[in-house]
Amino acid sequence: MRTVIQRVTEASVDVPAEGYRSEIGKGLLVLAAFIDEDTQEDLEWTARKIAAMRIFDDEDGVMNLSVKDVDGEILAVSQFTLYASTVKGNRPSYIKAAKPDVAVPLYERFLTLLEQNVGKPVGRGIFGADMKVSLLNDGPVTIIVDSKLKF
Repeated sequence: MRTVIQRVTEASVDVPAEGYRSEIGKGLLVLAAFIDEDTQEDLEWTARKIAAMRIFDDEDGVMNLSVKDVDGEILAVSQFTLYASTVKGNRPSYIKAAKPDVAVPLYERFLTLLEQNVGKPVGRGIFGADMKVSLLNDGPVTIIVDSKLKF
């Protein structure tokens, strides 16, 4: 499982074709991608890591607080393109990304685990939809978390 986490002052995802919108204020925008080999352990580890990651400033301006500590929100959007391979040619290959029959259940379980770890509902996109994501990156702070690189 691979995620890109962005600390934001606000973020939203719109799906105009379905009249859908999800938005958050201060918190984290999480872009998430899955591969066939992802396990429950990968999902749990990543959800715990995101909820506990100390990337918000404390009273001294030091990144020492988690999204939970600042009562922040999370917006999690599926994004299979995080597994793009750009080794050959100019057209990225997405062969490594899990197909929807595998990725959708993983995404749904990941959302549930995030909610359990932060203790509140998590905003979300619509898997496979043409989504328009907007954000105001705070810092900017952008971090990649890959469950296959946890040594």
